[in-house]
Amino acid sequence: MNTPGVIFDMDGVLVDSYRAHFESWRRMAAEHGLAMTEDQFASVFGRTSRDIVAHFWGQGLTDRQIAAMDDRKEAIYREIIGADFPEMDGAHELLADLRSAGFRLAIGSSGPPANIAVVLGRLGGPGVVDATVNGMEVTRGKPDPQVFLLAAGKLSLPPGSCAVVEDAVAGVQAARAAGMAAVAVTGTTPRGRLALLAGLVVDSLRELAPQRFEELIDSRRNPT
Repeated sequence: MNTPGVIFDMDGVLVDSYRAHFESWRRMAAEHGLAMTEDQFASVFGRTSRDIVAHFWGQGLTDRQIAAMDDRKEAIYREIIGADFPEMDGAHELLADLRSAGFRLAIGSSGPPANIAVVLGRLGGPGVVDATVNGMEVTRGKPDPQVFLLAAGKLSLPPGSCAVVEDAVAGVQAARAAGMAAVAVTGTTPRGRLALLAGLVVDSLRELAPQRFEELIDSRRNPT
């Protein structure tokens, strides 16, 4: 097969960030006399921070105010994961195995560049992947496929040669809309919901290996 690529969502895939993100939203909201419940947070998990601010509190806020709340929330998040980095089990090993097998690797995240930099720094440095796409580079959030199509472009690969690893329904939908193979990791979304859309659902990154990605990409390009 041609050179394959794997595009990783970051939050909930490479870093177990659910609690850190919720706590950062809770603290930021409290600073403004607002509240964020876990049910509210779960309903928008995976969307860009500025989209979430606009969704819950955007009425009456200027673009500058939305941006300031977004920036503050993400700064709190980086403080939290910087103090206790919640790496997903098997992330280091899977990235190294895919690299050794000749895969081109990317991160496609709705987070800001600074968040990606913190995570990459803990996973081995910027060179652990070939490309990144962050939330400042996209104008349409998932389930729109823009983030993954941009990542494939940066890898110089056609979408059909790529697989995406995601943990959210909107992310899996985006992968499918991009024409890519979709692998879903349980944790933030029930298995049943993911299984309806993803080509493969796993409970841990340790269940994945280069051969599984090759088979999944090949089967999508050459359906029987």
